[in-house]
Amino acid sequence: MAAETLARMFWDRVERSGDRPAQQFKHGADWKTITWREVGDVVREVALGLLALGRGKGDAVALLSASRAEWVQSDFAIFSAGCVTVPVYPTYPPDLIAYVVNDSGARTIIVEDPVQLAKVLEARDRMPALEQIVVITGYDAAQPPKMVMTWETLRRLGRDSVNAHQRTLAERVASTSSTDLATIVYTSGTTGPPKGVMQTHGNHVAAVNASKQATPVEEGWVHLLFLPLAHSFARLESFLGVAHGLTTAFAENLDKVGENLKETRPHFICSVPRVFEKVYAKILAGVEAGSPAKKKIFNWAVSVGRDVSRHQQRGQPVPMGLELKRKVADKLVFAKLHAALGGRLQWAVSGGAPLARDIAEFFHAAGILLLEGYGLTETCPALTFNRPGRFKFGSVGQALPGVELKIADDGEILARGPNIATKGYFKQAEATREVFEPDGWFHTGDIGTLDGDRFLFITDRKKDLIVTAGGMNIAPQNIENLLKADPFISQVMVYGDRRPYPVALITVNPEELSKFAQEQGILVNEAAVIVKHPKLVERIGRTIEEKNTQLQSYAKIKRFTVLPIDFSLDGGELTPTLKVKRKVVSQKYKDAIEELYR
Repeated sequence: MAAETLARMFWDRVERSGDRPAQQFKHGADWKTITWREVGDVVREVALGLLALGRGKGDAVALLSASRAEWVQSDFAIFSAGCVTVPVYPTYPPDLIAYVVNDSGARTIIVEDPVQLAKVLEARDRMPALEQIVVITGYDAAQPPKMVMTWETLRRLGRDSVNAHQRTLAERVASTSSTDLATIVYTSGTTGPPKGVMQTHGNHVAAVNASKQATPVEEGWVHLLFLPLAHSFARLESFLGVAHGLTTAFAENLDKVGENLKETRPHFICSVPRVFEKVYAKILAGVEAGSPAKKKIFNWAVSVGRDVSRHQQRGQPVPMGLELKRKVADKLVFAKLHAALGGRLQWAVSGGAPLARDIAEFFHAAGILLLEGYGLTETCPALTFNRPGRFKFGSVGQALPGVELKIADDGEILARGPNIATKGYFKQAEATREVFEPDGWFHTGDIGTLDGDRFLFITDRKKDLIVTAGGMNIAPQNIENLLKADPFISQVMVYGDRRPYPVALITVNPEELSKFAQEQGILVNEAAVIVKHPKLVERIGRTIEEKNTQLQSYAKIKRFTVLPIDFSLDGGELTPTLKVKRKVVSQKYKDAIEELYR
């Protein structure tokens, strides 16, 4: 019988898989592996520690850390204590941290390190209800401030109070029900303060069970987790690790993912498109810099791969002659890519933002299947998925088991199912009524179509749709993905709402920029000067002309400007899943945009 709460799902796994590997993380120069039983011991101690601190059933506990083993351990300890996890993005500044802590009513916050601790202490006067701050790593002050304790101290408190609280802990695990709140997840809103989505244990267990049926994985498989666990996509990945008995390896950080892939050799990964875009751009740039012979071999291998891919997409057997060519192509070209990804990758999942079809097709030609799925924080977070045996590039797959989809008259995607957080937004009844209908249908805010096989194709965010001065609707993401297929281009934002024509703000890959300057004999090395150079403007202009041929006349990019610096998380132009914040970018570069309409 499937567990109906996340805590019981976890303890069932500890019971079943005891001495098998559960988590891997970098400890100094080496990877350390701990078993399910060892993870269970930590979770038990932390849960008992929370009870000793006086956390009652249903109390909120905030969690402010990058993705790491202790994040997942804390999450299941909070569930086991009958409390509610409130994830906070590690990129949040002090004022946003204070907003989430106060809005959720969290009295305890677990933070990663002295850097995150400093932000919480800076905002402490604005969080009157906060009682304890627990620091996971790197903090060893002789006299910590009264409310600050280390992870080890919390665990010791749990061990010391085992007699006092053991029965309460067992009772909390047993009495929590599927309709109880498990977590309040604040959406990284691109506008206004974030809204807290109330997700129940039942919502998450339904999402895990539905995803389990759609992804054939085997117990003991390794997956490398590197997305932020404060985002629901990575959280589902961590829950699947528990549900399937996988080994979750935690990447050191986003910059080290390349090295960590080779070290942990995962069987699958979950990622956002930006990571695949960067790998793709790097490969193409490498080919471009190679000899004519190398280019020729690469192009031949890709055309063989595409031919194989077409057979597989149609579900046809690959002819023997083509299979032989594929083996040669693998040996000469694609083996390096497979090795760079660890050598054991069965497939990869892409979510969080739209994946360009070109990129999915390229990777499949290279023998790596990227399966795109779709969902939102409000759907915990999965609605549709492409299956390894049933996929269509350019689509986000078919509905997961138990999920119903329909397209409203205005093209909006509506969804209904047990994974949808129908409790709505925390303390925001008005916002809840706007998107959750009484009969369970949820308004996603995305525009899409269903084909004859019920594969879902997303055309745009309802609120991102550009309506030109001439009344034509343009989906900016489609155009942006087209342009980003050029490895020279890093980011694109298309603008044009209530304007006569669409324009584009473009950033260039920094490595490509300096390489281009050298090749063209441009003697300055300031990005702000290079991006205005006629040769660079002409280089980008060629890509835009070529892509414009694929667009309706009203959607063609009429003018563009190249920005001197890339969009970034630190600059505030990207969300934690690396999507462009349109309002922020439009505001920041409003002068540049106005110039394009003069």
